[in-house]
Amino acid sequence: MTRAATAEAKMSADEISAARTSAEHNSFDTASFDYSIAAELFPTRSRQSRRSVMKYRRFARAADAIRFAVEELPSELLLGAYLEVDEKRFGSDGIRHLYESARYPLARRGKRGRRPGCGN
Repeated sequence: MTRAATAEAKMSADEISAARTSAEHNSFDTASFDYSIAAELFPTRSRQSRRSVMKYRRFARAADAIRFAVEELPSELLLGAYLEVDEKRFGSDGIRHLYESARYPLARRGKRGRRPGCGN
């Protein structure tokens, strides 16, 4: 068994998915990312908490899916979730990168609707 196969065998399914999704994102040029096309947000496969379960969601625009993921989802749910746009997958790091991009077309808010610097 190779060193990579051994390391992968010790990882959970969510960790493997996140690593692969992150690798896919790293090879993708975000300058060509189209925020206006449809996107799908897939939940984490968490076996721990059932009370705050995220369900699959489809969005008409990727920008709306990214906003929802970053501003509305609790951090622990975003961690294992991934966004699929035009057959490309983005894990939590990729979603955050797209949100923080200068090309992101929507006004940014803090988590759960708090505007940075507003004190609420």
